[in-house]
Amino acid sequence: MPKAAPYAKGSSGEVVSLDLILCDFFSYRSPTWEKTGKVLGEFCRCYKEQYGVALFNSVRYEIEGNGGPQAQLLHRKVPLEDHVIYSGNLFQYIEENKKWRNRFCVVPHNYGLVLYENKLAYERDLSPRVLVNSAGYKILTSVDQYLELVNNSLPGVTPKSGQSPILKCPTDFPLILWHPYARHYYFCVMTGKEQEKWRAVFQDCVRHCNNGISEDSKVEAPAFTDAVRMYRQSKEQYGTWDMLCGNETQVLSNLVMEELLPELRTTIGPRLKGKAQERQRTWIQISDAVYRMVYEQTKAQYDAVTAKCEQERPQMESTIRTDMDQIITSKEHLASKIRAFVLPKAEICVRNHVQPYISSILEALMTPTSQGFAEVREVFFKEVTDMNMNIVNEGGLEKLVEYMEKLSHLAFHPVKMQSCYEKMDQLKLEGLQQRFDVSSTSVFKQRAQIHMRQQMDDAVYTFETLLHQELGKLQGKDDLCKSIQRILERVLKKYDYDSSTVRKKFFREALLQITIPFLLKKLAPTCKGELAKFQELIFEDFASFILVENTYEEVVLQSVMKDIMQAVKEAAVQRKHNLYRDSMVMHNSDPNLHLLGEGIPIDWGEEYSGQPEAEPDTDKRRRAKQVVSVIQDDEGVLPYEGDGVHRATPASPTPGAEVPPGAGVQQAAPASSMPASPVPGADVLSESRVQHAAPASPKPRADVPSEAKVPHDTPASPAPGAETSSPSAGTACPQPSDKETGEEVAPPGGECSPLQPMSTTESGEGVQTEF
Repeated sequence: MPKAAPYAKGSSGEVVSLDLILCDFFSYRSPTWEKTGKVLGEFCRCYKEQYGVALFNSVRYEIEGNGGPQAQLLHRKVPLEDHVIYSGNLFQYIEENKKWRNRFCVVPHNYGLVLYENKLAYERDLSPRVLVNSAGYKILTSVDQYLELVNNSLPGVTPKSGQSPILKCPTDFPLILWHPYARHYYFCVMTGKEQEKWRAVFQDCVRHCNNGISEDSKVEAPAFTDAVRMYRQSKEQYGTWDMLCGNETQVLSNLVMEELLPELRTTIGPRLKGKAQERQRTWIQISDAVYRMVYEQTKAQYDAVTAKCEQERPQMESTIRTDMDQIITSKEHLASKIRAFVLPKAEICVRNHVQPYISSILEALMTPTSQGFAEVREVFFKEVTDMNMNIVNEGGLEKLVEYMEKLSHLAFHPVKMQSCYEKMDQLKLEGLQQRFDVSSTSVFKQRAQIHMRQQMDDAVYTFETLLHQELGKLQGKDDLCKSIQRILERVLKKYDYDSSTVRKKFFREALLQITIPFLLKKLAPTCKGELAKFQELIFEDFASFILVENTYEEVVLQSVMKDIMQAVKEAAVQRKHNLYRDSMVMHNSDPNLHLLGEGIPIDWGEEYSGQPEAEPDTDKRRRAKQVVSVIQDDEGVLPYEGDGVHRATPASPTPGAEVPPGAGVQQAAPASSMPASPVPGADVLSESRVQHAAPASPKPRADVPSEAKVPHDTPASPAPGAETSSPSAGTACPQPSDKETGEEVAPPGGECSPLQPMSTTESGEGVQTEF
């Protein structure tokens, strides 16, 4: 149990510590362990069931190869390995000594927030003060916003008028990381411009960390997300879920805390003593401590069930490959029986409660999303055009190298991409949100923003690859500028096609994620209780790969899919959204380009700067820290000196306290073309499930068949700047490969658990490790 300092005083003046409260609570009822064990026991049962279904779908997908047309843009295998996204100074509030201290913050390529004592400590590779995985956090820029959330977290405890609030900020520009269960982080800066920059950086971190379930996984990811959905539906919880974010252990911890926290609040809340702000501060610390305990237990139990499933996988996969035809036949027989029972009711429900609203939902989604992707195109065009003009004025290959190194990081530049992301903030579902039980639109906003970043990086990487190939043929500056312009136009055509495909797939999935839970909830009273009778139709040998509940959901999905597909197809005809019609398909129109993309990644600095090929690792690391940061605002001097705010004196390094670069950072495998898992936060079926859903015909397709083919890059009819599309049959949009966000810091000599007690220094500040 984390060691805690005193937090509040009782009525008799005695100190009430977090340790005493927690120890008394756990010895009295021990609800954390009991509740966590119960929730995880039910979840693990769901996971084992879904694992077999997901494995069957994966093998069937591999055999049948129902993939859509290949993307036209190239995908970077390792987006920003060993690079720094952002670095700079800001103030952090240290709760242990209640002081504001200057900190040097670094955001590495995995989007973990890493806080150092100062810039010198970072350059010397000393241990960081804090590592934060920001999954599930909200970025607040107002103390009033924060106080409102804190007051709601512990009902009945509100500071009286005139009392000091829980937090005082020394400037007018705070940045607060708020989490419903974990500890909060308080920062501030000196100007509004700095606040906007750091807010964009923090939002990028949250967006990336929320997308923490690896989409590379062909079995584990869909099994996990479906198991979470099935578990929540068993508790009558349908619709989207805001806390389906982070890696698997974080999601499960959120699942436990969602059920545990009300009981915890009822039991402990009345026992907190002292002033209102002290009780609030104590409550936040208690919630964080319990969350850490839940996390530790969850991680152990989840790792155990995944290991067991992995152990049984070879035998299960052998059975699937041997009996594939029989399993498919058995599933189709079951589906036909369920369809006869469910479909008439589902179609009536769709016609009365869903169909009238599909066009409204789609319009609400399309406008901000299309504006965001159009802004991505505009930002890319502007950056390349500006680079071309500067090369004309300044000339030289060295300048090209300098600009290309900056351009290669464009998709990961939080400030330059912010204008694209902000377009999605306009997404409003109004009354539709209440009608379809959508808890928040943030899950759709973040998913669209992730697609935007990926499309930008694909466009940049394709441009890099084509220009790199062209450089050997150029004769002079004029040829270079003409080539850049020609390549830009070529890449924009590919971007138009790919971005249209991605958006149409996003619209279909979002419509499913809004309507399917609504339909399941509506049909549950008349259908769900009758499903047990269909269990006898499944052969015992195939029971691990065919589930009645999954087949039932696939039938419900089919009942609305036709209307969704038709709505998206009709929207593609409207020129205002810049979508290509389904009849305009480019099937691998540039195969040589994709061969180029398989080569060694381009390092513009090393290849064209004249540096020795065998650069020592230490020099390379030092150069990366000094040069490669996407945004480097500081100039080596700590800001805010003489501003009257207390600043920390750099502490002397402790022997053996250094952490090797990248410690605790794990890399995920490259993204695959398997169907993507549901949108982070969306607790429903994704469109990719349609591939092997209960078929209405012998071989269903989720997309409208193409009517014609265009065998080259140039679209047949759209106006300049219009975006093209092709049908997608459940093919996932590639996502950035780094999903793990530095959960642990492992000092030399052993691992550091995320629940390990904080080590203290003379200043009272501990090295904290966040999960």
